[in-house]
Amino acid sequence: MTTIQSIRATEVIVPSRPGSLNSEQVLDKDTEFAKKFMTGESWTSFADQPKWIIEIKLKNGLTGIGETYRSASADLLYDAIKTFTGRDILKLNWRRLPISDQRIYEAFESAILDLVGKILNVPVYQLLGGGYRDRIDCMGWTGRRTPEDAAQKAFEAMQKGHKVFKFKCSDEDPVRLWTDEIRKKCGEGIKILLDPNQRWNDVKTTMHLMEGVDKGIMLGLEDPILHADIEGFRYLKKELGMPLYRHISLPYTQDIRDMIAFVRADAANGYNFNGSAYNCLLLAEIAHLEGKSCWRGSEVDLGISETMGLHIAAASINCTIPSDIFGELVRTDDLIVEGIKFEHGAALVPQGHGLGITLDEAAIEIYKTNQILETQL
Repeated sequence: MTTIQSIRATEVIVPSRPGSLNSEQVLDKDTEFAKKFMTGESWTSFADQPKWIIEIKLKNGLTGIGETYRSASADLLYDAIKTFTGRDILKLNWRRLPISDQRIYEAFESAILDLVGKILNVPVYQLLGGGYRDRIDCMGWTGRRTPEDAAQKAFEAMQKGHKVFKFKCSDEDPVRLWTDEIRKKCGEGIKILLDPNQRWNDVKTTMHLMEGVDKGIMLGLEDPILHADIEGFRYLKKELGMPLYRHISLPYTQDIRDMIAFVRADAANGYNFNGSAYNCLLLAEIAHLEGKSCWRGSEVDLGISETMGLHIAAASINCTIPSDIFGELVRTDDLIVEGIKFEHGAALVPQGHGLGITLDEAAIEIYKTNQILETQL
């Protein structure tokens, strides 16, 4: 009765909310950066890239749901669907599912753990070892802005109860003016995290851009320079007088072992992890042994992936930095019936069986494309 009877994958495109990304006056023409992160011609087109919603149905009638990362391969997805159909989910190794592509992996992991949780009548975080917390502090988030717009976005997040606001930025952005304007409008009410996604490239550029930045308002910097420059991370960590964070994002084919060099060099103050549940728990445990905290990362996802992220954050002992779970600020829909509940900037971890959420079939009808993949015994 716990054998997979059928699997359906529905392609969807859920666009961003108007005004949720860059200021209108700030145009991002870095096509190489956009290509690297699979967002289209510009990184602000990320929400126009397709995702797939996975529904796995067992012989006993239970259904589990999952969500791929954007721009996942339809061919690899169909191969995975054929691999899983007919398998008994209680005889799978949940830590090492038979999928190699990381942009697809988590969708199946999510759906299978959703099913196991429903069978055992426990939340997914219990399958990950148990929860350390039932609410996850979350950041506000936006893209590149004018200084005035940056201050307004931070203020709006502060009004919602967020303690940290995260900005994407490049080496063209006047980040000192951002922090000046945010200080004027928000006072001590919110901290700022700048995330150039390695687009500041090197130590010299980073030191120049951070000249005059109000360090008192800064939570820190995430990935200002190239990941390969570990000595550069060490230097900035020492010289900037603020925390430096390293993002390890397994869906971008990064290796979980990338963390080892940073641990050995003591090159970061903390980490942003996103990827499969068990791998992220392993990364969190390594960081915990190092005495460092972490947060749950994302690709500004929809409701299924973000809910899975909440379960992972709940089960990670040191996930105490506000997490990147803010899709409701950016996407026009989350595709789940009852959206993630926020209180004072914190997301409440669902306590139902499995993921604790229900797929919104009506929303799927609105946002689906004409692409559906499915198999059945």
